[in-house]
Amino acid sequence: MDFAARITRHPLAADPDRARHVLSLFPALDPALSALIGGTAGCSPYLAGLLEKEADWLPGALDHDDVVARETAGFQDLGPDDLAIALRRAKRRVALFTALADLGGVWPLERVTGALSDLADRAVDLALRVHVAQERRRGKLPETEADAGGIVALAMGKGGARELNYSSDIDLIVLFDETAYAGSDQQDARAVLIRATRKMAAMLSEVTAHGYVFRTDLRLRPDAAVTPVCISTAAALAYYEAEGRTWERAAFIKARAAAGDIAAGERFLAELRPFVWRKHLDFAAIQDAHDMRLRIRDHKGLGGRLEVPGHNMKLGRGGIREIEFFTQTRQLIAGGRDPGLRQRDTVGGLAALADKGWIPPDVARALIGHYREHRDIEHRIQMVNDAQTHTLPREAAGLALIAAMMGEGDATAWSARLRTRLEHVHELTESFFAPGGAAAPPRISPQSQAIIDRWNGYPALRSTRAQQIFKRVEPELLSRMARTGHPTEALSRFDGFLSGLPAGVQIFSLFEANPQLIDLLVDICGSAPGLAAYLTHHPAVLDGVLGGSFFSPWPGVQGLRTDADRLLQGALAGPGGGYEAALDAARRWAHEWHFRVGVHHLRGLIDADEAAGQYADIADACIAALFPVTAAEFARRHGPPPGRGAVVLGMGSLGARTLNAGSDLDLIVIYDADGIDGSDGLRPLAARPYYARLTQAMITAASAPTAEGRLYEVDMRLRPSGRQGPVATAIQSFESYQMTEAWTWEHLALTRARVVAQAGGGAEALAHDIETLRLAVLRGRGSDPRVMPDLADMRERIFAAKPMDGAWEAKVGPGRLQDIDLLAQSLALRAGDPARGTLAQLRAGRRAGLIAAGDADRLASIWRFLWRLHASGRLLTAKPLDMDEIGLGGQEFLLRESGAKSIADLADRLRDFCTEAAALIDAALPVGADTA
Repeated sequence: MDFAARITRHPLAADPDRARHVLSLFPALDPALSALIGGTAGCSPYLAGLLEKEADWLPGALDHDDVVARETAGFQDLGPDDLAIALRRAKRRVALFTALADLGGVWPLERVTGALSDLADRAVDLALRVHVAQERRRGKLPETEADAGGIVALAMGKGGARELNYSSDIDLIVLFDETAYAGSDQQDARAVLIRATRKMAAMLSEVTAHGYVFRTDLRLRPDAAVTPVCISTAAALAYYEAEGRTWERAAFIKARAAAGDIAAGERFLAELRPFVWRKHLDFAAIQDAHDMRLRIRDHKGLGGRLEVPGHNMKLGRGGIREIEFFTQTRQLIAGGRDPGLRQRDTVGGLAALADKGWIPPDVARALIGHYREHRDIEHRIQMVNDAQTHTLPREAAGLALIAAMMGEGDATAWSARLRTRLEHVHELTESFFAPGGAAAPPRISPQSQAIIDRWNGYPALRSTRAQQIFKRVEPELLSRMARTGHPTEALSRFDGFLSGLPAGVQIFSLFEANPQLIDLLVDICGSAPGLAAYLTHHPAVLDGVLGGSFFSPWPGVQGLRTDADRLLQGALAGPGGGYEAALDAARRWAHEWHFRVGVHHLRGLIDADEAAGQYADIADACIAALFPVTAAEFARRHGPPPGRGAVVLGMGSLGARTLNAGSDLDLIVIYDADGIDGSDGLRPLAARPYYARLTQAMITAASAPTAEGRLYEVDMRLRPSGRQGPVATAIQSFESYQMTEAWTWEHLALTRARVVAQAGGGAEALAHDIETLRLAVLRGRGSDPRVMPDLADMRERIFAAKPMDGAWEAKVGPGRLQDIDLLAQSLALRAGDPARGTLAQLRAGRRAGLIAAGDADRLASIWRFLWRLHASGRLLTAKPLDMDEIGLGGQEFLLRESGAKSIADLADRLRDFCTEAAALIDAALPVGADTA
């Protein structure tokens, strides 16, 4: 479709005489095109001048949209002087074509700004290359194979986002890749490339008889007051890592390698990514952006009453910058965790934020619409005289001219609509940057005031900024604590949480921007001291609450495994990534999921049984994702695993899938060298030490503390021969040991064994063989007449060695969880049944006729009660359960979970149930039993 057929609007000529004069230069025009050209000339003296100069060129050019490529074709062959003239001609023609396409509605906003940005990229690239080539011909540039001598221009701001306005400056950061040169040549190359950068900027910026190309601003570079116009990528990275500020992070959201050595620029931006996109949600950026907005507003004198005449469409209230800050700040907050938010352009950023649930869709739609309208007005302001201004005229005639360029004949009505839009933008964005006033503090008792008085001495409140933010948050925190059922407990627990925080700015900003987190924190502090302590050690887990999926359905072990795999592979491959980064990523991931399970359990969204399975899913996914990563890192030095590889068996509670908030992991490793003597790598190892050292590496990967804490405590004592045995066992040795040497307790432990991870080319088949072997051992050894006497002996030894840990002990002791577990394991062993969990093993014993149906059902019911008490208690505290310590909030949680009516009722049930269970187990294990 030709240009004229796509015209949907046109300006209204404010100067009919000028319109007629220009139209006389274009005979026989299509009526729509005639109205567009006449209206354009009648509103803009600048565009009228371009129409006169390009009257011969324009008619033949209109039906070819690729105006930038067409008008700069062959420029790479020109010398500096000819290029300077040719670029000015190209700028003139692109400016004219783009203005007509914009004013006529032929192109949408993105096509208009994209054409201007494409021209800027092409002009900078040509100017850099011609001057680098000139220096090379003069013999000044040291030898290098790098494209354009390794120099790259990063387009910043609107240029980087391909959003250049009609009369825009271009903001550039020019760098060079110092690794493109020998060390002895780097200083010479630096001097030459600085000179080429200055010449590039002059070529584009200078106003000559032919005009100018782009005003070029190089002041966004690091420490611009003291650094040259072109610096090395290494120097830039060092600056941002040590001194970079929030406004510079925001600037790099839009940064794009636009000219010169694009590959070098993209490498630099990839290395800078951790500076721009923080791994944790970054709500402290909100205050930085708000402060920056206020400084700009105050500096420009734009903070007064909103009036359309003289209003600055960019920096004024409700203007373009408010929409950009709103978008970029939200991107900075969450973009480190969600790469989908890392959109350079404002419209794309708003759409992504809405899609990911960070802003309501109606807010995104409104701001996108206002942004487009604001940019259209900005362009028309600049088109009048090609002036880099964003301010509407103050006089009525000037406003009427801008309205006429928008096709509006009633300037008063147009101004009223604009004012409404500006006020709407300000309302939407200001509520995000400056939420409503803080709540009035409640009345504070002397005891509570004494606690509060300590807070300013805590590490989290040492900085002035932390104190300022907390001062705004504190009244809301105290008010919500006062409304809990147990305010004194809540305050005391919050005091413990606050005292343990190493720093406060980030988390206080998080609370200020998301008051719903205050409710969650108060809930935790009021009822779950153990979870509050976990939060103190891992405050970053609150990020996950805001990620949009915290209350979504449980993804299951496969969903978790996929997520963990993706995260670890991203950490390995990303900038600054590697094995250590993967270990940190695994810890952050697991901590967030653990916190989610704890919160869901505390709030009654799941019960203790569901929590057990979910904790097991997390451990399964974590070990399953981490073991291959550890094996691959180990293989880098020592070669791939010899033979079929190795598997990790989850034992104990992990194997039975009954983990709680404080569980460690019982693991053993079994391998099959398959007759191969050793590995084939840079530092080869024999098979046995290979797998022993791989196992130690896996234990370290899971249990060693890093900057992100530790994943799990790992216990390997269930391996053959316990602490004295090798940490990794060959499958042949494992089979022989189980069949000929293992004690009854080891066969009981095997009833819970489950493959949770594998590494190596044949590990999947190995896992299948180990499960087959497990069942063969159970069926072969379960009929041993020593099983029941050994079990009776084990109970006596356990009761003697591990006395009950307090009045509320639910795990160790006669008739308690461990006692029922042992009986259940003996049933599975004697029945040769694959069941792993206690309840399934009781059912297996009932099916095999080893226990009466009524006894099995009663023990299962008691086990459920004990498990809920134990698992709930472990969420509340890592110490032995103490009713005074957990307080009234914790007691209410235990009563809800156990179904007891009161603490006294809970104590009675615990005593009576354990007595009943012990009697049932005693009856099943008579002293001197000598048969299976």
